[in-house]
Amino acid sequence: MFETLGQRLGSIFDRLKGRGVLSEADVTDALREIRIALLEADVALPVVRDFIAKVKERATGQEVIRSITPGQMVVKIVHDQLVEVLGSTAEKPEEEVFGLNLRATPPVVILMVGLQGSGKTTSTAKIANRLATKHKKKVLMASLDIYRPAAQEQLAILGRQLDIPTLAITAEKSVITIAKNALAEAKKSGHDILLLDSAGRLAIDEAMMAEISLVKKATNPTEILFVADAMTGQDAVNTATAFHQALGITGIVLTRIDGDARGGAALSMLAVTGQPIKLLGTGEKPADIEEFDSQRMAGRILGMGDIVSLVEKASEMVSQEDALKLAEKFQKGNFDLDDYLGQLRQMRKMGGMNGLMGMLPGVAKVKKQMAEAQVDDRQLLHQEAIIQSMTPKERRDWKILNAKRRLRIAAGSGTTVAEINRLLKQFQEISTMMKKMRGMQQSGALQRMMPGMNRALGVNPMMGGNPLAGMPPLPQLPPQKKR
Repeated sequence: MFETLGQRLGSIFDRLKGRGVLSEADVTDALREIRIALLEADVALPVVRDFIAKVKERATGQEVIRSITPGQMVVKIVHDQLVEVLGSTAEKPEEEVFGLNLRATPPVVILMVGLQGSGKTTSTAKIANRLATKHKKKVLMASLDIYRPAAQEQLAILGRQLDIPTLAITAEKSVITIAKNALAEAKKSGHDILLLDSAGRLAIDEAMMAEISLVKKATNPTEILFVADAMTGQDAVNTATAFHQALGITGIVLTRIDGDARGGAALSMLAVTGQPIKLLGTGEKPADIEEFDSQRMAGRILGMGDIVSLVEKASEMVSQEDALKLAEKFQKGNFDLDDYLGQLRQMRKMGGMNGLMGMLPGVAKVKKQMAEAQVDDRQLLHQEAIIQSMTPKERRDWKILNAKRRLRIAAGSGTTVAEINRLLKQFQEISTMMKKMRGMQQSGALQRMMPGMNRALGVNPMMGGNPLAGMPPLPQLPPQKKR
Protein backbone atom coordinates (compact mmCIF):
# COMPACT_ATOMS: atom_id res chain seq x y z
CA MET A 1 0.00 0.00 0.00
CA PHE A 2 2.80 2.43 0.87
CA GLU A 3 5.17 1.40 -1.92
CA THR A 4 5.08 4.68 -3.90
CA LEU A 5 5.30 6.84 -0.76
CA GLY A 6 8.15 4.69 0.55
CA GLN A 7 10.09 5.04 -2.69
CA ARG A 8 9.66 8.83 -2.70
CA LEU A 9 10.77 9.18 0.92
CA GLY A 10 13.63 6.74 0.33
CA SER A 11 15.08 8.81 -2.50
CA ILE A 12 14.84 11.98 -0.37
CA PHE A 13 16.63 10.34 2.56
CA ASP A 14 19.32 8.84 0.32
CA ARG A 15 20.31 12.36 -0.75
CA LEU A 16 20.38 13.54 2.88
CA LYS A 17 22.45 10.57 4.08
CA GLY A 18 24.95 11.15 1.28
CA ARG A 19 26.03 14.48 2.74
CA GLY A 20 28.50 14.79 5.59
CA VAL A 21 27.05 18.07 6.88
CA LEU A 22 23.47 19.36 6.66
CA SER A 23 22.52 23.04 6.61
CA GLU A 24 19.08 24.39 7.52
CA ALA A 25 18.51 24.98 3.80
CA ASP A 26 19.14 21.27 3.09
CA VAL A 27 16.61 20.23 5.72
CA THR A 28 14.05 22.79 4.48
CA ASP A 29 14.36 21.53 0.90
CA ALA A 30 13.98 17.93 2.07
CA LEU A 31 10.89 18.78 4.12
CA ARG A 32 9.34 20.51 1.12
CA GLU A 33 9.76 17.31 -0.88
CA ILE A 34 8.38 15.21 1.99
CA ARG A 35 5.33 17.51 2.11
CA ILE A 36 4.70 17.00 -1.62
CA ALA A 37 5.16 13.22 -1.27
CA LEU A 38 2.61 13.05 1.57
CA LEU A 39 0.06 15.17 -0.33
CA GLU A 40 0.47 12.99 -3.42
CA ALA A 41 -0.13 9.96 -1.19
CA ASP A 42 -3.55 11.48 -0.36
CA VAL A 43 -2.74 12.38 3.24
CA ALA A 44 -5.14 15.03 4.62
CA LEU A 45 -3.75 18.58 4.35
CA PRO A 46 -4.10 19.42 8.11
CA VAL A 47 -2.24 16.19 8.95
CA VAL A 48 0.57 17.06 6.52
CA ARG A 49 0.92 20.60 7.91
CA ASP A 50 1.13 19.35 11.50
CA PHE A 51 3.56 16.55 10.52
CA ILE A 52 5.97 18.89 8.69
CA ALA A 53 5.83 21.51 11.46
CA LYS A 54 6.80 18.99 14.14
CA VAL A 55 9.56 17.41 12.06
CA LYS A 56 10.98 20.82 11.14
CA GLU A 57 11.05 21.90 14.80
CA ARG A 58 13.29 18.96 15.67
CA ALA A 59 15.21 18.57 12.42
CA THR A 60 16.55 22.15 12.34
CA GLY A 61 17.79 22.05 15.95
CA GLN A 62 21.33 21.59 17.23
CA GLU A 63 20.61 17.88 17.83
CA VAL A 64 20.78 17.29 14.06
CA ILE A 65 23.33 19.93 13.03
CA ARG A 66 25.94 18.61 15.50
CA SER A 67 25.14 14.94 14.92
CA ILE A 68 27.88 12.69 13.52
CA THR A 69 25.37 11.36 10.97
CA PRO A 70 22.85 14.20 10.47
CA GLY A 71 21.12 12.45 7.54
CA GLN A 72 20.38 9.38 9.68
CA MET A 73 19.16 11.62 12.49
CA VAL A 74 16.62 13.28 10.18
CA VAL A 75 15.38 9.84 9.10
CA LYS A 76 14.95 8.88 12.76
CA ILE A 77 12.97 12.06 13.47
CA VAL A 78 10.66 11.38 10.50
CA HIS A 79 10.28 7.75 11.65
CA ASP A 80 9.33 8.79 15.19
CA GLN A 81 6.83 11.34 13.86
CA LEU A 82 5.28 8.72 11.57
CA VAL A 83 4.82 6.43 14.57
CA GLU A 84 3.04 9.27 16.39
CA VAL A 85 0.77 10.01 13.42
CA LEU A 86 -0.14 6.34 13.02
CA GLY A 87 -0.75 6.02 16.76
CA SER A 88 1.84 5.28 19.42
CA THR A 89 1.83 1.64 20.44
CA ALA A 90 1.13 1.87 24.15
CA GLU A 91 1.39 -0.94 26.69
CA LYS A 92 -1.65 -3.15 26.19
CA PRO A 93 -3.89 -4.26 29.05
CA GLU A 94 -4.06 -7.98 29.77
CA GLU A 95 -7.74 -8.05 28.75
CA GLU A 96 -6.94 -6.85 25.22
CA VAL A 97 -6.87 -9.69 22.70
CA PHE A 98 -5.84 -9.26 19.06
CA GLY A 99 -6.00 -5.48 19.37
CA LEU A 100 -9.56 -5.60 20.74
CA ASN A 101 -10.81 -4.48 24.12
CA LEU A 102 -12.60 -7.46 25.67
CA ARG A 103 -12.94 -5.97 29.16
CA ALA A 104 -16.65 -6.63 29.62
CA THR A 105 -18.94 -9.30 30.98
CA PRO A 106 -19.36 -12.04 28.34
CA PRO A 107 -20.70 -12.07 25.76
CA VAL A 108 -18.56 -9.10 24.64
CA VAL A 109 -20.35 -7.40 21.74
CA ILE A 110 -18.35 -6.15 18.75
CA LEU A 111 -20.36 -4.09 16.25
CA MET A 112 -19.00 -3.81 12.69
CA VAL A 113 -20.03 -0.67 10.79
CA GLY A 114 -19.17 0.96 7.47
CA LEU A 115 -20.36 1.51 3.92
CA GLN A 116 -21.43 -1.27 1.58
CA GLY A 117 -18.52 -2.93 -0.20
CA SER A 118 -15.90 -1.97 2.39
CA GLY A 119 -15.38 -5.59 3.49
CA LYS A 120 -17.44 -5.74 6.71
CA THR A 121 -18.71 -9.30 6.26
CA THR A 122 -15.35 -10.83 5.34
CA SER A 123 -13.64 -8.83 8.12
CA THR A 124 -16.25 -10.10 10.60
CA ALA A 125 -15.45 -13.69 9.61
CA LYS A 126 -11.68 -13.08 9.74
CA ILE A 127 -11.85 -11.57 13.24
CA ALA A 128 -14.10 -14.40 14.44
CA ASN A 129 -11.75 -17.00 12.96
CA ARG A 130 -8.69 -15.40 14.60
CA LEU A 131 -10.36 -15.13 18.01
CA ALA A 132 -11.63 -18.72 17.81
CA THR A 133 -8.49 -20.44 16.50
CA LYS A 134 -5.63 -18.41 17.98
CA HIS A 135 -7.20 -17.16 21.20
CA LYS A 136 -9.63 -20.03 21.90
CA LYS A 137 -12.67 -17.77 22.30
CA LYS A 138 -16.20 -19.06 21.79
CA VAL A 139 -17.59 -16.76 19.09
CA LEU A 140 -21.06 -16.23 17.61
CA MET A 141 -21.62 -14.20 14.43
CA ALA A 142 -24.87 -12.53 13.40
CA SER A 143 -25.78 -10.58 10.27
CA LEU A 144 -28.01 -7.52 10.70
CA ASP A 145 -28.13 -6.84 6.96
CA ILE A 146 -31.72 -7.35 5.80
CA TYR A 147 -31.29 -5.11 2.73
CA ARG A 148 -28.51 -6.60 0.60
CA PRO A 149 -29.62 -9.80 -1.17
CA ALA A 150 -28.11 -12.95 0.39
CA ALA A 151 -26.06 -10.90 2.92
CA GLN A 152 -27.14 -13.11 5.82
CA GLU A 153 -26.52 -16.24 3.78
CA GLN A 154 -23.00 -14.99 2.90
CA LEU A 155 -22.06 -14.77 6.59
CA ALA A 156 -23.66 -18.18 7.25
CA ILE A 157 -21.56 -19.75 4.46
CA LEU A 158 -18.37 -18.19 5.85
CA GLY A 159 -19.35 -19.50 9.30
CA ARG A 160 -19.76 -23.04 7.98
CA GLN A 161 -16.42 -22.87 6.14
CA LEU A 162 -14.62 -21.71 9.31
CA ASP A 163 -16.68 -23.87 11.70
CA ILE A 164 -17.93 -20.79 13.58
CA PRO A 165 -21.65 -20.64 14.56
CA THR A 166 -23.91 -17.94 13.13
CA LEU A 167 -27.36 -16.83 14.22
CA ALA A 168 -30.04 -18.83 12.42
CA ILE A 169 -31.59 -16.93 9.49
CA THR A 170 -35.31 -16.17 9.94
CA ALA A 171 -37.96 -14.08 8.17
CA GLU A 172 -37.53 -11.36 10.82
CA LYS A 173 -37.34 -7.88 9.21
CA SER A 174 -36.58 -5.80 12.30
CA VAL A 175 -32.85 -5.18 12.66
CA ILE A 176 -33.25 -4.32 16.35
CA THR A 177 -35.10 -7.58 17.02
CA ILE A 178 -32.39 -9.59 15.22
CA ALA A 179 -29.70 -7.87 17.30
CA LYS A 180 -31.58 -8.60 20.55
CA ASN A 181 -32.13 -12.24 19.50
CA ALA A 182 -28.40 -12.59 18.75
CA LEU A 183 -27.48 -11.22 22.17
CA ALA A 184 -29.96 -13.54 23.89
CA GLU A 185 -28.60 -16.55 21.96
CA ALA A 186 -25.01 -15.64 22.83
CA LYS A 187 -25.88 -15.42 26.54
CA LYS A 188 -27.89 -18.66 26.45
CA SER A 189 -25.11 -20.63 24.67
CA GLY A 190 -22.27 -19.24 26.80
CA HIS A 191 -20.38 -17.46 24.01
CA ASP A 192 -17.47 -15.22 24.91
CA ILE A 193 -17.91 -12.85 21.97
CA LEU A 194 -20.78 -11.75 19.74
CA LEU A 195 -19.85 -10.20 16.37
CA LEU A 196 -22.62 -8.14 14.76
CA ASP A 197 -22.24 -7.47 11.02
CA SER A 198 -24.39 -4.39 10.38
CA ALA A 199 -25.87 -3.34 7.04
CA GLY A 200 -24.02 -0.90 4.83
CA ARG A 201 -25.23 1.64 2.30
CA LEU A 202 -23.72 3.13 -0.84
CA ALA A 203 -23.61 6.47 1.00
CA ILE A 204 -24.26 7.76 4.50
CA ASP A 205 -27.94 8.57 5.17
CA GLU A 206 -30.02 9.49 8.20
CA ALA A 207 -32.00 6.22 8.22
CA MET A 208 -28.80 4.19 8.30
CA MET A 209 -27.33 6.15 11.22
CA ALA A 210 -30.60 6.06 13.16
CA GLU A 211 -30.82 2.27 12.74
CA ILE A 212 -27.24 1.62 13.87
CA SER A 213 -27.71 3.97 16.83
CA LEU A 214 -30.69 1.86 17.96
CA VAL A 215 -28.60 -1.33 17.56
CA LYS A 216 -25.90 0.26 19.73
CA LYS A 217 -28.48 1.15 22.39
CA ALA A 218 -29.96 -2.37 22.35
CA THR A 219 -26.68 -4.31 22.55
CA ASN A 220 -24.24 -1.95 24.33
CA PRO A 221 -21.18 -3.00 22.28
CA THR A 222 -17.71 -2.85 23.86
CA GLU A 223 -16.13 -2.26 20.45
CA ILE A 224 -17.60 -0.37 17.47
CA LEU A 225 -15.25 -1.03 14.58
CA PHE A 226 -15.44 1.10 11.45
CA VAL A 227 -14.40 -0.95 8.41
CA ALA A 228 -12.80 1.11 5.63
CA ASP A 229 -11.45 0.13 2.24
CA ALA A 230 -7.91 1.53 1.95
CA MET A 231 -8.46 1.98 -1.79
CA THR A 232 -11.02 4.78 -1.22
CA GLY A 233 -8.43 7.26 0.13
CA GLN A 234 -9.74 10.44 1.72
CA ASP A 235 -13.37 9.35 1.27
CA ALA A 236 -12.70 6.68 3.91
CA VAL A 237 -11.47 9.37 6.32
CA ASN A 238 -14.58 11.51 5.76
CA THR A 239 -16.89 8.52 6.22
CA ALA A 240 -15.07 7.46 9.39
CA THR A 241 -15.53 10.98 10.79
CA ALA A 242 -19.28 10.85 10.10
CA PHE A 243 -19.65 7.43 11.77
CA HIS A 244 -17.61 8.57 14.76
CA GLN A 245 -19.73 11.67 15.28
CA ALA A 246 -22.92 9.59 15.13
CA LEU A 247 -21.84 6.46 17.03
CA GLY A 248 -18.53 7.03 18.78
CA ILE A 249 -16.45 4.35 17.03
CA THR A 250 -13.70 2.75 19.12
CA GLY A 251 -11.37 1.63 16.34
CA ILE A 252 -10.79 1.21 12.61
CA VAL A 253 -10.26 -1.87 10.43
CA LEU A 254 -8.47 -1.09 7.16
CA THR A 255 -9.10 -3.64 4.40
CA ARG A 256 -7.30 -4.30 1.09
CA ILE A 257 -3.99 -2.86 2.22
CA ASP A 258 -2.36 -5.36 -0.14
CA GLY A 259 -3.70 -3.30 -3.05
CA ASP A 260 -2.16 -0.28 -4.75
CA ALA A 261 -3.75 2.35 -2.51
CA ARG A 262 -1.61 5.42 -1.91
CA GLY A 263 -1.79 5.04 1.88
CA GLY A 264 -3.04 8.51 2.77
CA ALA A 265 -6.15 7.16 4.50
CA ALA A 266 -4.08 5.17 7.01
CA LEU A 267 -1.87 8.16 7.79
CA SER A 268 -4.89 10.43 8.27
CA MET A 269 -7.31 8.18 10.19
CA LEU A 270 -6.02 8.67 13.73
CA ALA A 271 -5.38 12.41 13.39
CA VAL A 272 -8.83 13.13 11.92
CA THR A 273 -11.04 10.77 13.97
CA GLY A 274 -8.98 10.47 17.14
CA GLN A 275 -9.53 6.68 17.03
CA PRO A 276 -6.78 4.12 16.36
CA ILE A 277 -6.42 1.70 13.47
CA LYS A 278 -6.72 -1.67 15.23
CA LEU A 279 -6.64 -4.29 12.47
CA LEU A 280 -5.45 -4.63 8.87
CA GLY A 281 -6.96 -6.86 6.18
CA THR A 282 -3.97 -8.10 4.18
CA GLY A 283 -5.60 -10.47 1.67
CA GLU A 284 -8.59 -12.62 0.76
CA LYS A 285 -7.92 -15.68 2.93
CA PRO A 286 -9.48 -16.10 6.42
CA ALA A 287 -6.04 -15.81 8.05
CA ASP A 288 -5.19 -12.59 6.17
CA ILE A 289 -5.79 -10.16 9.01
CA GLU A 290 -3.25 -8.75 11.44
CA GLU A 291 -3.07 -6.45 14.41
CA PHE A 292 -1.96 -2.94 13.52
CA ASP A 293 1.34 -1.76 14.98
CA SER A 294 2.52 1.79 14.32
CA GLN A 295 6.22 0.97 14.83
CA ARG A 296 6.12 -1.82 12.28
CA MET A 297 4.10 0.18 9.76
CA ALA A 298 6.45 3.17 10.01
CA GLY A 299 9.36 0.79 9.42
CA ARG A 300 7.69 -0.60 6.30
CA ILE A 301 7.00 2.88 4.92
CA LEU A 302 10.62 3.97 5.38
CA GLY A 303 12.07 0.73 3.97
CA MET A 304 13.36 -0.54 7.33
CA GLY A 305 11.42 -3.77 6.97
CA ASP A 306 9.30 -5.62 9.49
CA ILE A 307 11.29 -8.53 10.86
CA VAL A 308 8.88 -9.02 13.79
CA SER A 309 5.92 -9.70 11.46
CA LEU A 310 8.11 -11.99 9.37
CA VAL A 311 9.05 -14.03 12.45
CA GLU A 312 5.40 -14.18 13.56
CA LYS A 313 4.32 -15.48 10.15
CA ALA A 314 7.10 -18.07 10.17
CA SER A 315 6.20 -19.28 13.67
CA GLU A 316 2.55 -19.70 12.62
CA MET A 317 3.49 -21.76 9.56
CA VAL A 318 6.29 -23.90 11.02
CA SER A 319 6.03 -25.88 14.25
CA GLN A 320 9.05 -26.30 16.52
CA GLU A 321 8.94 -30.04 15.84
CA ASP A 322 9.08 -29.54 12.05
CA ALA A 323 11.89 -26.99 12.41
CA LEU A 324 13.90 -29.46 14.51
CA LYS A 325 13.43 -32.25 11.95
CA LEU A 326 14.57 -29.92 9.18
CA ALA A 327 17.60 -28.82 11.23
CA GLU A 328 18.57 -32.46 11.75
CA LYS A 329 18.39 -33.06 8.01
CA PHE A 330 20.64 -30.07 7.36
CA GLN A 331 23.18 -31.27 9.91
CA LYS A 332 23.25 -34.81 8.55
CA GLY A 333 23.28 -33.65 4.92
CA ASN A 334 19.92 -35.34 4.20
CA PHE A 335 18.09 -32.20 3.03
CA ASP A 336 16.50 -33.25 -0.28
CA LEU A 337 14.25 -31.76 -2.95
CA ASP A 338 11.09 -32.96 -1.17
CA ASP A 339 12.12 -30.82 1.82
CA TYR A 340 12.90 -27.94 -0.53
CA LEU A 341 9.42 -28.30 -2.08
CA GLY A 342 7.91 -27.97 1.40
CA GLN A 343 9.88 -24.77 1.96
CA LEU A 344 8.64 -23.30 -1.34
CA ARG A 345 5.03 -24.01 -0.38
CA GLN A 346 5.48 -22.43 3.03
CA MET A 347 6.98 -19.35 1.39
CA ARG A 348 3.90 -18.97 -0.79
CA LYS A 349 1.62 -19.35 2.25
CA MET A 350 3.54 -16.57 4.02
CA GLY A 351 2.83 -14.10 1.25
CA GLY A 352 5.15 -15.15 -1.55
CA MET A 353 8.52 -13.75 -2.51
CA ASN A 354 7.38 -10.13 -2.79
CA GLY A 355 5.48 -10.25 0.51
CA LEU A 356 8.46 -11.64 2.40
CA MET A 357 11.01 -9.37 0.72
CA GLY A 358 8.95 -6.33 1.68
CA MET A 359 9.51 -7.19 5.35
CA LEU A 360 13.31 -7.28 5.09
CA PRO A 361 15.38 -4.14 5.81
CA GLY A 362 16.72 -2.32 2.77
CA VAL A 363 15.06 -4.61 0.22
CA ALA A 364 12.65 -1.88 -0.94
CA LYS A 365 15.58 -0.31 -2.81
CA VAL A 366 16.06 -3.35 -5.03
CA LYS A 367 12.39 -4.03 -5.78
CA LYS A 368 12.68 -2.25 -9.11
CA GLN A 369 15.64 -4.41 -10.10
CA MET A 370 13.70 -7.50 -9.00
CA ALA A 371 10.79 -6.48 -11.22
CA GLU A 372 13.09 -5.86 -14.18
CA ALA A 373 14.70 -9.28 -13.66
CA GLN A 374 11.16 -10.77 -13.51
CA VAL A 375 11.73 -12.16 -10.02
CA ASP A 376 8.22 -12.93 -8.81
CA ASP A 377 6.04 -15.63 -7.31
CA ARG A 378 5.63 -17.37 -10.68
CA GLN A 379 9.18 -18.65 -10.23
CA LEU A 380 8.05 -20.43 -7.05
CA LEU A 381 5.25 -22.12 -9.00
CA HIS A 382 7.66 -23.12 -11.78
CA GLN A 383 10.05 -24.62 -9.24
CA GLU A 384 7.21 -26.55 -7.60
CA ALA A 385 6.19 -27.92 -11.00
CA ILE A 386 9.78 -29.01 -11.73
CA ILE A 387 10.15 -30.91 -8.44
CA GLN A 388 6.70 -32.51 -8.80
CA SER A 389 7.74 -33.81 -12.25
CA MET A 390 10.62 -35.76 -10.67
CA THR A 391 10.40 -39.33 -9.42
CA PRO A 392 10.72 -39.97 -5.66
CA LYS A 393 14.22 -41.36 -6.28
CA GLU A 394 15.27 -38.21 -8.17
CA ARG A 395 14.00 -35.98 -5.36
CA ARG A 396 16.05 -37.92 -2.83
CA ASP A 397 19.23 -37.82 -4.92
CA TRP A 398 19.49 -34.96 -7.44
CA LYS A 399 22.91 -36.18 -8.59
CA ILE A 400 21.31 -38.88 -10.75
CA LEU A 401 19.65 -36.19 -12.90
CA ASN A 402 21.51 -36.69 -16.18
CA ALA A 403 20.72 -34.86 -19.44
CA LYS A 404 18.03 -37.37 -20.48
CA ARG A 405 16.21 -37.13 -17.14
CA ARG A 406 16.35 -33.32 -17.21
CA LEU A 407 14.78 -33.24 -20.68
CA ARG A 408 11.96 -35.48 -19.43
CA ILE A 409 11.37 -33.28 -16.35
CA ALA A 410 11.37 -30.10 -18.49
CA ALA A 411 8.72 -31.60 -20.79
CA GLY A 412 6.61 -32.76 -17.84
CA SER A 413 6.72 -29.42 -16.01
CA GLY A 414 6.40 -27.11 -19.01
CA THR A 415 9.78 -25.51 -18.28
CA THR A 416 13.27 -25.59 -19.79
CA VAL A 417 16.45 -27.46 -18.93
CA ALA A 418 18.03 -24.10 -18.08
CA GLU A 419 15.35 -23.52 -15.40
CA ILE A 420 15.99 -26.99 -13.97
CA ASN A 421 19.72 -26.29 -13.81
CA ARG A 422 19.02 -22.97 -12.08
CA LEU A 423 16.79 -24.69 -9.51
CA LEU A 424 19.41 -27.34 -8.73
CA LYS A 425 22.13 -24.70 -8.36
CA GLN A 426 19.92 -22.70 -5.98
CA PHE A 427 19.12 -25.86 -4.00
CA GLN A 428 22.83 -26.66 -3.60
CA GLU A 429 23.65 -23.10 -2.52
CA ILE A 430 20.89 -23.09 0.11
CA SER A 431 22.04 -26.47 1.47
CA THR A 432 25.63 -25.23 1.74
CA MET A 433 24.59 -21.92 3.31
CA MET A 434 22.42 -23.58 5.98
CA LYS A 435 25.26 -25.96 6.94
CA LYS A 436 27.59 -22.98 7.35
CA MET A 437 25.02 -20.98 9.36
CA ARG A 438 24.51 -23.87 11.76
CA GLY A 439 28.24 -24.22 12.29
CA MET A 440 28.57 -20.46 12.83
CA GLN A 441 25.69 -20.41 15.29
CA GLN A 442 27.18 -23.24 17.34
CA SER A 443 30.58 -21.54 17.42
CA GLY A 444 29.12 -18.07 18.21
CA ALA A 445 30.53 -16.61 14.99
CA LEU A 446 27.08 -15.50 13.77
CA GLN A 447 26.66 -13.12 16.71
CA ARG A 448 30.16 -11.70 16.17
CA MET A 449 29.34 -11.01 12.52
CA MET A 450 26.22 -8.92 13.25
CA PRO A 451 27.89 -5.47 13.20
CA GLY A 452 29.36 -6.21 9.78
CA MET A 453 26.01 -7.52 8.52
CA ASN A 454 24.34 -4.30 9.70
CA ARG A 455 26.82 -2.25 7.68
CA ALA A 456 26.41 -4.46 4.62
CA LEU A 457 22.61 -4.14 4.73
CA GLY A 458 22.70 -0.41 5.42
CA VAL A 459 20.94 -0.90 8.74
CA ASN A 460 21.29 1.66 11.50
CA PRO A 461 21.27 -0.02 14.95
CA MET A 462 20.34 3.38 16.47
CA MET A 463 16.93 2.96 14.84
CA GLY A 464 16.39 -0.59 15.99
CA GLY A 465 17.49 -1.94 12.65
CA ASN A 466 19.24 -5.18 13.58
CA PRO A 467 17.81 -7.43 10.82
CA LEU A 468 18.17 -10.64 12.83
CA ALA A 469 17.29 -9.24 16.25
CA GLY A 470 13.80 -10.76 16.20
CA MET A 471 14.65 -14.00 14.49
CA PRO A 472 14.45 -17.15 16.62
CA PRO A 473 17.65 -19.19 16.86
CA LEU A 474 17.89 -22.34 14.80
CA PRO A 475 16.67 -25.32 16.86
CA GLN A 476 19.47 -26.67 19.03
CA LEU A 477 20.42 -30.25 18.28
CA PRO A 478 22.04 -32.69 20.69
CA PRO A 479 25.79 -33.06 20.00
CA GLN A 480 26.56 -35.97 17.72
CA LYS A 481 28.60 -38.81 19.15
CA LYS A 482 32.07 -39.19 17.77
CA ARG A 483 32.65 -42.44 15.93
